[in-house]
Amino acid sequence: MTAAFLQIQRLRKTYDDVVAIDQVSLDVRRGEFMTFLGPSGSGKSSTLYIVAGFQEPSEGRVLLDGKPLLSVTPNKRNIGMVFQRYTLFPHLSVGENVAFPLRVRRRPDGEVKAKVEQMLKLVHLSDCRDRMPAQLSGGQQQRVAIARALAYDPPVLLMDEPLSALDKKLREEIQLELRRIHHETGVTILYVTHDQEEALRLSDRIAVFNKGRIEQVGTGEELYANPASRFVASFIGNSNFLPVRVTADSEGGTKGVFPNGHVVTTGHLSPVLAAGHDGALMIRPEQMRIRALQSVHGREGLPVTVRDITYLGDAMHYAVATPWQQEISIRMPAAHRHDSGLSIGTQALVEWDAHDVRLFA
Repeated sequence: MTAAFLQIQRLRKTYDDVVAIDQVSLDVRRGEFMTFLGPSGSGKSSTLYIVAGFQEPSEGRVLLDGKPLLSVTPNKRNIGMVFQRYTLFPHLSVGENVAFPLRVRRRPDGEVKAKVEQMLKLVHLSDCRDRMPAQLSGGQQQRVAIARALAYDPPVLLMDEPLSALDKKLREEIQLELRRIHHETGVTILYVTHDQEEALRLSDRIAVFNKGRIEQVGTGEELYANPASRFVASFIGNSNFLPVRVTADSEGGTKGVFPNGHVVTTGHLSPVLAAGHDGALMIRPEQMRIRALQSVHGREGLPVTVRDITYLGDAMHYAVATPWQQEISIRMPAAHRHDSGLSIGTQALVEWDAHDVRLFA
């Protein structure tokens, strides 16, 4: 396993009685694209700003390549930073903006010229060198900001929701550019976002933040398939949570009982709740199947009433009500819509495979 390049150890940050970061620890590998994902106020940006040197922690340490970082002033950390606002100098050309951090570091003119050309080529803006920022689109301005942040070869690039001001199509284009730039440069990136799709698209690994803590760290696939908590399950992808009472079965194991008395197997699930406890069975909308009510053998099933049907192009979204009047969502390929026999008000059966569900307290 690759050794940690950036180590965040037991960080804590308080503002009077408010705990913004609560014992956050994380190891980031050299060259890794690590995303901090979470809702507003979860501590992800505060953690990033401590690494950058813009905030001081109440407790904890940050090590970069084994060396303490917190005692180093922000301008000496040699860390690149890209914000949501592009923060380009409006009176300087594109080339001069990219050259600025090199000029501040008093690099030789020949090196500055070569580096500016290299960075503009990297972000596909070589033809824009002499333009002013006001003459560029939002996406182009953000690419200039990225080029400027990488110009002095920082070991780490920090990005705080840099694409949130862009429209969806442009945001997706820049995401692809970011992945390419990361692959070509090998720079270690810490990226902050509240957008789960963006995190899944960009990251090698994702740290999910909630209420000042990291709930889980893993690849997008790991977080989606094996969420460690109900919060992670709800924040990565869409989820249905069905209430169950865990009871003992005749073989010494456990089973789950829905509020209407319908029984589902739970003994194979992890974490396993003891008999007598209430839990929530998590099932993804796309892992459920719906059909007109009929006898179905060999699968879990639940009778429901169809409340709404929405055509989404490549998929159909079904909103259905359980016997205890909880609304749940089902997403199925649109190709099956013509032979489903479903309409609003239809009595239907929802099915799923046992290995697709998770049980949470």
